[in-house]
Amino acid sequence: MKILVSDPITAAGKAILEDANLEVVNLPDASTDEKAEACKDVHGWIIRSGTNVTEAMINSAGQLQVIGRAGVGIDNIDLAAATRKGVVVMNTPDVNTISAAEHTVALMLALSRNIPIGHSGMIKGEWNRNALVGSELRNKTLGIVGLGKIGQEVIQRSRSFNMNILGYDPYVSQEMFNEDEVKVVDLDTLTAESDYITLHVPFTDSTKDLFDYSRLCRMKDTARIINVARGGIINEADLAKVLNEDKIAGAAVDVFTSEPVVEDNPLVSAKNIVLTPHLGASTEEAKEGVSRAVCEQVRDYLLYEKLTNALNMPISDLAKLKEIQPSLELSEIMGRLQSQLVKGSIQKVHVECAGTMDETKPAALAFLKGLLSSRIPERVNYINAETLAVDLGIRIEHSYTSDSGAYTNLIRTKVTGAEGVTQINGSVFEGKRLRLVNILGYEMDITPRGTMLFARNKDVPGVIGKVGTTLGVANVNIGAYLLSRDSADGEAFAVIRVDNEIPQDVLSTLADLPEIVSIQQIHC
Repeated sequence: MKILVSDPITAAGKAILEDANLEVVNLPDASTDEKAEACKDVHGWIIRSGTNVTEAMINSAGQLQVIGRAGVGIDNIDLAAATRKGVVVMNTPDVNTISAAEHTVALMLALSRNIPIGHSGMIKGEWNRNALVGSELRNKTLGIVGLGKIGQEVIQRSRSFNMNILGYDPYVSQEMFNEDEVKVVDLDTLTAESDYITLHVPFTDSTKDLFDYSRLCRMKDTARIINVARGGIINEADLAKVLNEDKIAGAAVDVFTSEPVVEDNPLVSAKNIVLTPHLGASTEEAKEGVSRAVCEQVRDYLLYEKLTNALNMPISDLAKLKEIQPSLELSEIMGRLQSQLVKGSIQKVHVECAGTMDETKPAALAFLKGLLSSRIPERVNYINAETLAVDLGIRIEHSYTSDSGAYTNLIRTKVTGAEGVTQINGSVFEGKRLRLVNILGYEMDITPRGTMLFARNKDVPGVIGKVGTTLGVANVNIGAYLLSRDSADGEAFAVIRVDNEIPQDVLSTLADLPEIVSIQQIHC
């Protein structure tokens, strides 16, 4: 079997492949056209960030079985195309964790003791000790935004400095940590009370400009902020402004909205800042680690069909996968819906299969994939969904019963969160038609697709007309309007499928209708 290596990896990594009698096609300096030609007859392909694996390349690689990414990010791989072609995509997500955590601590120390300024001053012949008085980390409060693997490694190292640690993560509860070690608080509290703030969250719509001018100004004027996560989480112009206005004491930044950084980036000329060129994972150990890890994973898959850190492989039995694929798709959709319904941290998940659907574990993994994908930075798949859920302190239960009620098959999903329990049930009709049959205790029968409104309203005349009129005025077309009534509490529950996204002002208008108890836009 042939393995194309189109980016630099270490000799030890290549030796792992060669020792397994795999032929290595080593082209780290090849052009895009040369890579496209070389991939046509290989079984495995190992890359780093320097190779873009396109749909055209994947489609032309008739023997390709696995793509291994030495590192975490896979935005340079067309994952959808690989999945369609049955090509497994793997990465090495944990190898860089220690390097990123240590770089965070290094920047925190550099800020505290004015090390970069002291060094540059001495090169210029200066000896200005009085201007470079630093501060100890001991007894200071460190606020960690994002309590995943890197955040937890930073916690371990910071405790050796006798720091008080605050943590914020919307998907993590206090139960995960001893309160004497980490106190989980809201973001506003962390911002106001921390002497140091370090960021370890992904860059998403919800974290873009998370620390803007307003939030940065809520920090102590003696506080410092560190970003070794992703560019764009701190607004760079706003950070430069607060530094130049002396509203905070300092900042250290390793990642930027545009890389490499150019001279017009406002942070380059800001006061009291330490800049490094995206070095969070740049250590000899991390470089060696990702090379070894990716070569071992590709070798093990090709020779032993062993999956490690696979991002697009649902279950190992491909024949069974095809048989239950509609049920897995339904379960994942219900997970996505539940993720939007449940508030705060998740404590427990229960997935019950009934009738002819008896594959409880795959159904639970599919549900967890849908539930967690928008909640955590890691890419969630069937392989790692359970592990990631356990890491978040979620208790997972799955079971089977023969009692499927009026349905041939049924999947019941229940999520226990900090603010209560949500439940959605679904069934696959005629082997392929996905249906939601119970939402929050209300009997339903709707195809989960596109954008929907979930609305509770008083069971009185005229509600449908008012809702329809409001949406019509806003030029929002209704595709389906299903209503379920509960005579016991005098309320009804509606699922309204619409053709396009509903603007926030229209949602507010609907919520203000006196008959509406609650309303939420949901995306399938």
